[in-house]
Amino acid sequence: MKNAIIIIIIVIILAIIIGTAIYAWQNYRGAGPAMLPPPDDITKLIEEDKDQNTTGFPLTLPQDFSISIFASDLEGARVIVQDGLGNFWLSRTKEGIISQLIVRDGEVAEQHDIFKDLKRPHGLAVDPQDPFLLYFAEEDKISKVRLYSEGEPELIKALPEGGRHFTRTLMFGPDDKLYVSIGSSCDACQEEDNLRAKIFVMDRDGSGFEEFASGLRNAVFMDIEPITGKIWATEMGRDFLGDDLPPDEINIIEEGNDYGWPTCYGKNVHDEVFDAKTYDIYPCTEPEKIQSHIDLPAHSAPLGLAFIPEEGWPEEYWYDLLVAYHGSWNRTEPTGYKVVRHRLDGEGNYLGEEDFISGWLSEEGALGRPVDILTQVGGIMYITDDKAGVVYKITYSK
Repeated sequence: MKNAIIIIIIVIILAIIIGTAIYAWQNYRGAGPAMLPPPDDITKLIEEDKDQNTTGFPLTLPQDFSISIFASDLEGARVIVQDGLGNFWLSRTKEGIISQLIVRDGEVAEQHDIFKDLKRPHGLAVDPQDPFLLYFAEEDKISKVRLYSEGEPELIKALPEGGRHFTRTLMFGPDDKLYVSIGSSCDACQEEDNLRAKIFVMDRDGSGFEEFASGLRNAVFMDIEPITGKIWATEMGRDFLGDDLPPDEINIIEEGNDYGWPTCYGKNVHDEVFDAKTYDIYPCTEPEKIQSHIDLPAHSAPLGLAFIPEEGWPEEYWYDLLVAYHGSWNRTEPTGYKVVRHRLDGEGNYLGEEDFISGWLSEEGALGRPVDILTQVGGIMYITDDKAGVVYKITYSK
């Protein structure tokens, strides 16, 4: 009897081990580039290649564009904004830090960790009416602070904390109000917290806080489309539906809209794995559920997005959209790890896409993971990288 019990226990343990191994193989065998350290130091690779007068090996860019390291030693670099003096502020979420990059003659002369011991700081926004007033979002609150002063950060709004998605993204919208995106607490579930999986809008002092849009699992970054003035957002789809489902998304965010999560994804496809209920009427139809504007490859993890201005940029790029694909972990073959140009017509309709910067992903692993994109007139843009801990500067010259 005792031997039989031991055998049963051994069989159960083996079954658990085998089951875990199969699950890990099915869902995590492509996670190495996201999880493991970079196989090489991209700052050295780019600087070494610069001496040879090429365009930034190992990264590939379009003709007449070059890339350089603008700032380094910034582990966990995420959101980047510029203040009224032309200096940059950078959130470093994992480090709990907001850093300052002081610029002289177009280069970083000094960098300092100004705000420390923060709780997963992510979203940053400089007040367009006051370029020396910085708003920043931690996991559990939004604060504002007067730059270059002795003033302390002032709390303007408490936020829900914990759960799967902890980044809080800020942006001043076309109506000059402050917007915040709050991700879901889970991968796919019916939220119990009414402040989750939504975008909210408020006045500068945190008053008038109200729901703007819902059904957004994790809309990590937002930007304003320059022609229509509408808010666009990247959206990460759920995991564990295989390599190719569901698509990640780009959505045009409008007041009162429900973008489908957790019941619907992409072009209003019903998630029958999560929601197995039978409906008399298909549950994923407009106007109740709004479909994606652009479907992106599943698990590419779209983060920063930025529209290209006119001045200093090639005419064929004007008002196109650049999106940073942070890179997959929940996929057998890794995807993403690049910046993609989405070609748009004059009304923002999707015409196609092409790689703008690629090469972070190699056979040995990921040299970096692009996060935020800041485009400027004059053919200049900045990209943060939380894996390599750098800020890149991309310049167009012809």
